[in-house]
Amino acid sequence: MQRQATKRTRLARFCSVLALSVPAVLAVTGVKAEQPPLPCHPNPTADADEAAVRSRGDIVHLPGELQDRLALLANRPHTYPPLQVFAEADGLPTVGAVRVVLEPKPGLPTDPNNPRAFNDVFTDISPLFVINNESGWYEGWMIHDITVPSVAPSRPDGHAQFGAITERDAMILKRMGTGNNVPGNIFTVDGRDPHFPSASDHFPDVQTNVVPLQESMGAYNAYQQSDVHSYWEFNYLGTNWIHPLYELPFTGGFPDNFGQPPDAFEDGEIGKLQSIVPGPGPSGEQQKPQVVGDNPNLPRDPDKFDGDVDAQREFRERGVPSGLANEIYLDVYERPASFEPNVRNLQQRLFDAYAAEVKRVSGNDDGIITAAQGDIDTPTDGFPDNTRLFLPPTAFNRFAVTREINDGLLAPRFAPSQRAWVLSGVQVPVLPAVSASTGRDADDR
Repeated sequence: MQRQATKRTRLARFCSVLALSVPAVLAVTGVKAEQPPLPCHPNPTADADEAAVRSRGDIVHLPGELQDRLALLANRPHTYPPLQVFAEADGLPTVGAVRVVLEPKPGLPTDPNNPRAFNDVFTDISPLFVINNESGWYEGWMIHDITVPSVAPSRPDGHAQFGAITERDAMILKRMGTGNNVPGNIFTVDGRDPHFPSASDHFPDVQTNVVPLQESMGAYNAYQQSDVHSYWEFNYLGTNWIHPLYELPFTGGFPDNFGQPPDAFEDGEIGKLQSIVPGPGPSGEQQKPQVVGDNPNLPRDPDKFDGDVDAQREFRERGVPSGLANEIYLDVYERPASFEPNVRNLQQRLFDAYAAEVKRVSGNDDGIITAAQGDIDTPTDGFPDNTRLFLPPTAFNRFAVTREINDGLLAPRFAPSQRAWVLSGVQVPVLPAVSASTGRDADDR
């Protein structure tokens, strides 16, 4: 108990210093409710929230100035009140929930299958223990297990059409394993029934046979008492994008050839190639850092996606739209006849497919899909727009939470294996649709 009391004292002193960080707010004595001006929406429970915070055991004995600041935070519109300080104790088994909610923005579609719709992702996990070292974090991933697409005639050059396979491709896939790989089914590398990641898997010899596309839901750390709550927007404006797939052979979970276990660690390939300077990957010429590197005078910002002036939009995007990533995987795994039929090495197929498909959209050899090129309204590769380049949220059938460290890679550790997973789950559709929110927040932008 003495250790806990000492810890509480240190926290109180430290927080007292932090409370002095905004002089403009401390210019007033005491505290008064701060609500946003109309037409934004106030906190409807401001008085109750302030009373609850002031009476909490971890706050009631703090200096008055610090109590006022915490009460001010509780008064304002918020999702969660000021963090509750607990004495640490043995925890419960980790559980979590992820909600994908369509946001009915004016002028945008309300069909979740339409890539132009805006969707929000809310994550709640308990407990998830605090990470304190190596710039570590937890990261959420929406997962799309690639499926076998429909058959269509090939392009004039013999390559399959976007989102399709040729008749010859389909014949080869159907002969794999026990015949699982037919149009409409989840693709498996051995042609057998899907085996999703399981706690009984053993790295590297017993692994899932599905091929996942893992889209980052954002990074987050744990609160002091191990609970995590995060919010992430799922849309084509830079979030519905996948890490550069050519990183995968250097994360530790990717094999050299079909049917082999992952061997990047044994081969000394961990971290051998990264995408810090974006470009086409191993099957193209690496870009110069002075051209597309993170310029100190113009820091790279993936959120600088939209804008009225294309020159002000980000041109150094490291990832690619989710639908394009899916197209790359179709080349690698599901087009044995229509894409590089004489290349069997899995890594080489991945490198070549990445460079080729990115070039189809960008129209050049830079190996980068800029914000302007990847915009959903931009016409590319003979299509009137880029709608095809984005998977809707309904295409993502699983989710996972991983433990990441600062290795410079955007791809998840040991991907596409589940070795670094902390939590995982499957999609549960809500049919018919129901209202998924209550009230409105303070920001109507």
